[in-house]
Amino acid sequence: MFIYVGCRTTRERNARGDGINVYRVDRQTSRLSHVQCVEGLVNPSFLALSAHRDFLYCVHGDTDQASAFRVNADGTLLYLNSQSTQGHNPAHLAVSPDGGFLLVSNHYSGSVVVLPILPSGELGALCEKVLTEGAIGPHRIEQQGPKPHFNPFDTSGKWVVVPDKGLDRIFIYRFDATSGTLQPAPFPSVSTRKGAGPRHVAFHPSLPLLYCVNELDSTVTTYDFNSDNGQLIPRQILSALPPSFTADSTAAEVEVDKSGRFLYASNRGSDTIAVFAIDPQLGWLTFITATPTRGRTPRFFALSPDGQRMYVANEDSDSIVVFDVGPCDGTLAATGEVIETGSPVCIVFGGAHS
Repeated sequence: MFIYVGCRTTRERNARGDGINVYRVDRQTSRLSHVQCVEGLVNPSFLALSAHRDFLYCVHGDTDQASAFRVNADGTLLYLNSQSTQGHNPAHLAVSPDGGFLLVSNHYSGSVVVLPILPSGELGALCEKVLTEGAIGPHRIEQQGPKPHFNPFDTSGKWVVVPDKGLDRIFIYRFDATSGTLQPAPFPSVSTRKGAGPRHVAFHPSLPLLYCVNELDSTVTTYDFNSDNGQLIPRQILSALPPSFTADSTAAEVEVDKSGRFLYASNRGSDTIAVFAIDPQLGWLTFITATPTRGRTPRFFALSPDGQRMYVANEDSDSIVVFDVGPCDGTLAATGEVIETGSPVCIVFGGAHS
């Protein structure tokens, strides 16, 4: 198994990273060994692998570019090409389930765009653009306009969900896998609390539920999700911060484990990972604890494919800290393994091509 880490690189971001770093994971000890650094890239942030894990795609923060790489048999990357996203600061990307298209959120331009993926794995020129529109939220700095931040597909592959931090809304689009076009769902959006700043979402693996982490007020909202028409209905909201924390903090990442029993959310400021239990029948959340990440600004984290470990990217302390995941209660325990790498902001897991 291999791990691919996107690291910010520019002075404007106060970054210390050097590109995309590739690590091999020892299957016996789970320890990482460095394989490659793809240098010369500007802010390679969010990453996505193709379904067969033979191509990797990345967006370049603070630019208008997305790039494609071939994944070699030894896990190393070979640059293929780049294409314009026709927007500023692409923040997230997702490969369509059939592998034919790449969807990207342009965070500062208020647009979601689609680029075709060619048989060679390269990216074609943009073929679709939609704008997120509406009234902006009350935060004077973070909500000056539309800010789509995430664009995952639901488990059916029919719907694309786009939380917009600037508009306090979550947009839902129907994706046409033939043409690569996006159409608003019959219920095209749902509003959040004012000033919540919805950032990322995670689907429950078996229940018709979606969970959204709200960046600006550090909460997690539970939504009923209707896969027939794309409708989202809010049903619960909880703080992701430990009750004793009284300073400033913003939330970043959210993930549900593959069993659907636990949800995790990261807090930047509190520098913790919140752990929630998920009711197995109804999906309600219960806050369990918040575990210190042993670093500063956990912008991202990822559970290993087997669910036994969590890798936390502490952006401002230049480290990836590894935690064991409790099989019974979902709680986190540091293993003592720390990987030093500059400004890590995204982690994806790869392996043998399928």
